[in-house]
Amino acid sequence: MLALRRWSVRHAAFQARAYRMLLALLGALRPAFKAIGYARAEKPAAWVESNVKGLFFDCHMCGYCLLSVNGMACPMNCPKSVRNGPCGGVRPDGGCEAKPQMQCVWVEGWRGMQRMPGAAFPRLPNPPASARHAGTSSWMRLARGEHTPPPISGAPATTTDSRLERLLRAGEFVVTAEFSPPDSADPADVSAQLGHFRDHVDAINVTDGSGANCHMSSLGVSALLVQAGCEPVTQISCRDRNRIAIQGDILGAAALGIRNLLCLTGDGTTVGDHADAKPVFDLDSMSLLQAARVMRDEGRFLSGRKIIQPPRLFLGGADNPFVPPFDMRPLRLARKIAAGAQFVQTQYCFDLDRLEAYMAQVRDEGLHERCHILIGVGPIASAKTARWLRTRVPGVHIPDAIVARLEGAENPRAEGRRICVELIQAIRGIRGVAGVHIMAPKQDDAIAGLVRDSGVLAARRPGRAREAAPSTP
Repeated sequence: MLALRRWSVRHAAFQARAYRMLLALLGALRPAFKAIGYARAEKPAAWVESNVKGLFFDCHMCGYCLLSVNGMACPMNCPKSVRNGPCGGVRPDGGCEAKPQMQCVWVEGWRGMQRMPGAAFPRLPNPPASARHAGTSSWMRLARGEHTPPPISGAPATTTDSRLERLLRAGEFVVTAEFSPPDSADPADVSAQLGHFRDHVDAINVTDGSGANCHMSSLGVSALLVQAGCEPVTQISCRDRNRIAIQGDILGAAALGIRNLLCLTGDGTTVGDHADAKPVFDLDSMSLLQAARVMRDEGRFLSGRKIIQPPRLFLGGADNPFVPPFDMRPLRLARKIAAGAQFVQTQYCFDLDRLEAYMAQVRDEGLHERCHILIGVGPIASAKTARWLRTRVPGVHIPDAIVARLEGAENPRAEGRRICVELIQAIRGIRGVAGVHIMAPKQDDAIAGLVRDSGVLAARRPGRAREAAPSTP
């Protein structure tokens, strides 16, 4: 099965021609299907389609076939069901985040697309799979003249009450930082961590089951931060909820005074401490962004039902310029923007050359003018930690030069913080970058020093820091 699937990708041009012939044949057979009755033809058509596409593509019969727009690689073979991939966890060799022994199906699909004459990566995101159509024949829908649902369309960005948004729109270089929720039900444990963030960053990004490990919920911590006068960025992961629960959480977040939402697909369950948990992945990060945008701008749920009071949220996503396929990353960013992303935060940056190349592509497409890009940074405590991160955390790229510098340092922890400060200062000089996102797990005490030593907030225009700074309750 795997060999045939890879054969289909290698011969994507032939498969694309066969697909065009199939479309013509289905169109010609439409009168016959109509005479027989589409409902009566559905079952045998689904059986034939399942066996043919199952053999060549390991098809999952999702009902909304994306083979023709993904280089003849079925995205439903992705363990995270990512229909707008690749995710940010692709390994350096193109391996899957959740199953390292298999190639990322979107990397395979990208290779297939290069072999298809005239093929272009779709600019608009693909719609999510529909459980209602699972197991049904997409061929019969084509015969009826019903094609795959139209791609998600973008909409003008809506201004919200977010302080983070105001700073970014004003052209200030912003600083956000990641907050790791405690393994506790005591709100005092959240308050105890805030001193490392208050008055040092513009917004606090609250993780949602990061690394597929269980902690206090992002929504709960974010509500506590609002009460404390801070500016949270609430993460929502698609791993643990279906679209009903996610849309309910979006309304709940807005009702609690949260103004910033970061939409993530989420880490695979196999990498965390609940490897036996059932993953959901009903949506991926792009269809989650689209859901939030539709709720906000059109005042309706994905079902079409009207919302009495739409949420007012500043929408963000994640990006990773540091993993393959590199030339696809700016194109995927464009799709996230089309889905509704107004800002993105990237994975750790330790490779300035790779970032410069990525930002050059971003500027060529004018994406930095449509979305605020915050680059991820963070201090590394030792060479051992650096090696662990790049081998055990999919999506983290750390060059050998950084590891060697930590290895040779008399005080590796202090050296790691110096490296972080240097990176922040260099990143600030790259045209199109709107800010940095500090990730310092177990080093929250370093955040104030990193911001101070980098000088990024000290350079801010008078009054801007006060406008965004959280008030003390």
